[in-house]
Amino acid sequence: MAAVFRGSQAWITGGGSGLGRAMALELAKRGANVAVSGRREDRLQEVVAEVEELGRTAVAVPCDCTDEAQVAQAVQTVVDRLGGLDVAIANAGFSVSGPVERLTADDWRRQLDVNVVGAAITARHAIPHLRATRGRLALVGSVAALVYMPRMAAYQASKAAVLALGRTLAMELAPDGVSCTVLQPGFVESELAQVDNQGRFDPERPDRRPSALMWRAEPAARKMIDAVARRRVEYSFTGHGRLGAFLGRHVPWLMQLAGNRMARR
Repeated sequence: MAAVFRGSQAWITGGGSGLGRAMALELAKRGANVAVSGRREDRLQEVVAEVEELGRTAVAVPCDCTDEAQVAQAVQTVVDRLGGLDVAIANAGFSVSGPVERLTADDWRRQLDVNVVGAAITARHAIPHLRATRGRLALVGSVAALVYMPRMAAYQASKAAVLALGRTLAMELAPDGVSCTVLQPGFVESELAQVDNQGRFDPERPDRRPSALMWRAEPAARKMIDAVARRRVEYSFTGHGRLGAFLGRHVPWLMQLAGNRMARR
């Protein structure tokens, strides 16, 4: 499986930390050259240094995925610097939380603009280059697309939209030999919980996700890159994530009862 990416050119948005960083390093270990994008250039440069230590070429391409002009320029910079594009991973995202009655229109727009529109625009501008290489596109979703809980409506809606987007792209791109994989992790170590509803990073913000279920980013990245290599259409993991996705699809009434109980707390 490692040979799949040897000598390939990969681009990852949200590549400065968490799963984005871990996937960049995993691709480099498998022989790919990697470009990473995000808003924090210092973090991107740290990942570039780590990739270069593995003997691969790396490029930092600062980009706000909600700005289409920046995304279009970023893709062109990646292609110019690396010489092509074989893998594009739309990983940039964050979480808006809170009861629906407390979320403003701006909260909703911010959530959907980053997680959904950002992924769609990343795909749009990567596709012509991936078509030329019969490459691989991946969108990072979440099992939250299938497992619902109170106070997470905005995030869950965004990830459900990412799933719909990815499944549709897989159909549209198949005739050109380009795959699209929707990656749906459960709880994985990341800075997701340290970002507030306005998209501001705060390292002191507590992570209230269940630590007992948390996967480290590195093994999660291996699973995700394996799924991209195999051109899977949809891939849900961890163990609890796969169970949650199964229950959400096949026994939604049980998940509803659990959610009702959580809402009463």
